[in-house]
Amino acid sequence: MFLERKEIAEVSKVRYTKPKTSDLEEEEEPKAYYEFFREDDWFCFGIFVRYPYVTGTSIVAIKYKDGVLMASDMGGSYGSTLRYKNIERVKAIGKHSLLGASGEISDFQEILRYLDELTLNDNMWDDGNSLGPKEIHNYLTRVMYNRRNKFDPLWNTLVLGGVKNGKSYLGMVSMIGVSFEDDHVATGFGNHLARPILRDEWHADLSFEDGVKLLEKCMRVLLYRDRSAINKLQIAKITEEGVTVSQPYSLKTFWEFSSFHNPTAGAEGSCWFTIKHGGFFMTFQSLDQ
Repeated sequence: MFLERKEIAEVSKVRYTKPKTSDLEEEEEPKAYYEFFREDDWFCFGIFVRYPYVTGTSIVAIKYKDGVLMASDMGGSYGSTLRYKNIERVKAIGKHSLLGASGEISDFQEILRYLDELTLNDNMWDDGNSLGPKEIHNYLTRVMYNRRNKFDPLWNTLVLGGVKNGKSYLGMVSMIGVSFEDDHVATGFGNHLARPILRDEWHADLSFEDGVKLLEKCMRVLLYRDRSAINKLQIAKITEEGVTVSQPYSLKTFWEFSSFHNPTAGAEGSCWFTIKHGGFFMTFQSLDQ
């Protein structure tokens, strides 16, 4: 039964003291950790306050004619500080699936442990069958939704691709358990910058070479625009033959734009000012010719 706010405030004032059972037994000091409620919370019992610490940025994945391609960089940011530069965020799962993750790295490692147990249990049946990408995608959806309902979410957005029985599969799961399938997906900042490129240039008959070029174009835009992206990436592919993850490499970039060298060009002698008139704010620019 949920408590009202006044009742919570009253409970928060209660301290637990172990009663004396003998004159020879020393009296125990009150313990603050027996207090389960706080006055500033509606219902605080079992609440977990957790935030991501070391995070990875965007994952971009597409279907192509032979399977699925997935790209990620190898950066791990401690807050806004680029702390690690060799984190692999794309992993093979079983025989038919490929998993990529953005978000908290430690939670991604926990998810990989869940999947290791799942695939091990599946292999123990020794029935000649194995979990496909659709089954693993459904499993991850349930895991993420379950943790969300416990108010202890796994701070990741997951991309699951795979090939089984000649059919390519690509889906995504958010940290609150929202999932969907598509021909191309992106997480993080890539959802804003890479998806428009993919909508314009993706088609179902992409070759491997064209698919890699498309992913590199998306990753280059993210490198320019996403402060957490680094120029060290991996591209993984999964086909009927299995999973192949490339060695880390860097993209060729161009930073010699004139506006980079002279960002205030055309701004000398001008200023902006705002005035309030009749309840409205008006902004003007003054130009010194």
